[in-house]
Amino acid sequence: MNMLILSCLLAVAAAAPQYNYGAPAPAPSAPASYSVRSPPVEILRSDRQGPDATGAYNFLFESADGISRQEQGAPQGPNGAVASQGGWSFTYPDGTPAVFTFVADGAGYRVQSDLLPTPPPLPAHAIAQIEKARQEDAAAASAPRNSYNAPVPAPAPQINYSYPQ
Repeated sequence: MNMLILSCLLAVAAAAPQYNYGAPAPAPSAPASYSVRSPPVEILRSDRQGPDATGAYNFLFESADGISRQEQGAPQGPNGAVASQGGWSFTYPDGTPAVFTFVADGAGYRVQSDLLPTPPPLPAHAIAQIEKARQEDAAAASAPRNSYNAPVPAPAPQINYSYPQ
């Protein structure tokens, strides 16, 4: 039975059309007015300082095509981690100006721009649920705790099992 199945598979494979794929067609040549490489952009300003021994630094960069970037950083906190702030700007081809600012510190990386999408406001019921959860968390944090740092359960209600006479 296995020989029969193998013979059938070989017959189907041998009968399949044999395609002769050649090399892919060459890409059309680019028009003379199209340049694959853009010409270099002139750097109008490039000021750099640091980082110094403490890690403090700053730089400013501006190019002739309207791109600018600036940043400064200095150590902060007990570990001396460098916190940075700065921004960049450029102009979109349609003329729209793009301006971004950022802060990077112990609270994370936060960027701001009018061009960034923003979520819709939360509905009132969601805000109420968040506030209720915050109040419950605060109440649980102030509840008495046992030696295992677990909340002490409330005493069970007393049930009267006596029957009226």
